[in-house]
Amino acid sequence: MLVERLEAIKKRVEEIHAEMAKPEVSQNPEQMQKLGRELSRIEPVLGRYQAYQSAEKHLKETEHLLAAGTNDHDMRKLYEDEKADLSAKLKSLETEIEEMLLGDDGDDDIRNVIIEIRAGTGGEEASLFSRDLFRMYTRFAANHKFNVDVMSTSTAGKGGFKEIVFGISGEKVYSAFKYESGIHRVQRVPETEASGRIHTSAATVAIMQEPDEVEVNIKPEELRIEVCRASGPGGQGVNTTDSAVQIVHLPTGLTVRCQDERSQLKNKAKGMRILRARLLKMKQEEQEKKISEARKSQVGSGDRSGKIRTYNFPDNRVTDHRIGLTLHALDDILNGHLDDLIDVLRKDERTRKLQEQAEAK
Repeated sequence: MLVERLEAIKKRVEEIHAEMAKPEVSQNPEQMQKLGRELSRIEPVLGRYQAYQSAEKHLKETEHLLAAGTNDHDMRKLYEDEKADLSAKLKSLETEIEEMLLGDDGDDDIRNVIIEIRAGTGGEEASLFSRDLFRMYTRFAANHKFNVDVMSTSTAGKGGFKEIVFGISGEKVYSAFKYESGIHRVQRVPETEASGRIHTSAATVAIMQEPDEVEVNIKPEELRIEVCRASGPGGQGVNTTDSAVQIVHLPTGLTVRCQDERSQLKNKAKGMRILRARLLKMKQEEQEKKISEARKSQVGSGDRSGKIRTYNFPDNRVTDHRIGLTLHALDDILNGHLDDLIDVLRKDERTRKLQEQAEAK
């Protein structure tokens, strides 16, 4: 089974090189970038497979020499030692390759992501926490040289967000953010709380892979597009022109509204990106036959149950409830230093997958 997967990867590398050599592809920067990212993702696995094949070949040669027999005791001992070393190397390479494949998100990791943060339980404090989560993710993105593109905002008092939607692009960006989907809970004394009581509020985070236009084809007749003046803060230019765009996808009823840009065309382009991402997510959920369950399991209802992580300000503590990990580094984490937390989540996922593989054998 493992060899079949590796042979498929080898074939795919050859196909990518052939595609990149075509003039119509080499002159298309977007297509070249997409193929290049896929290549950088799977070539390291192929490199370990080639090392595995080389060790396997040497092992067979050594076993052949042993089977042929020799009267030289020292030479036979040398062959036996080499056989043991090569067998151990093969086992080590097999484990390494399996871990690489388990940590690989496949085609999903070629895509960029669109993130939706929504204030849940907690009123104004929840909207301020949504702002804090947005800042945490943008700082994390900056640390990894990812690009951030704010696509849609709905503001609340004191600079918080009722909802904010933004795109993040970069190499292996999905692997970096895929563990963030769910309900995030905060415990702290609100700025407006005179008595100093600790308040609990929540925000939901949804991570959606961003497809290209080919993956999710939307026909013009499936859309109803309306334009109007933007509302809320935004400056004279935003509020006095018909720049806001609302897009309704008639077959599903999905509605997207974008108003942050002064240009109607830019708002429409961003709205279409959000719509495609939501349609892809819906398609993935339909394939799993769990549309409503999958959506609920990711973002929940915005209340305090079903939480994945708690940020406790009085104790400078962050707890990830999925793995039972507590870190007393709240300030660092909110400043975008999520790597230690993500590494533990990634290792936990790989351990569980390896256990599932072992049980299936």
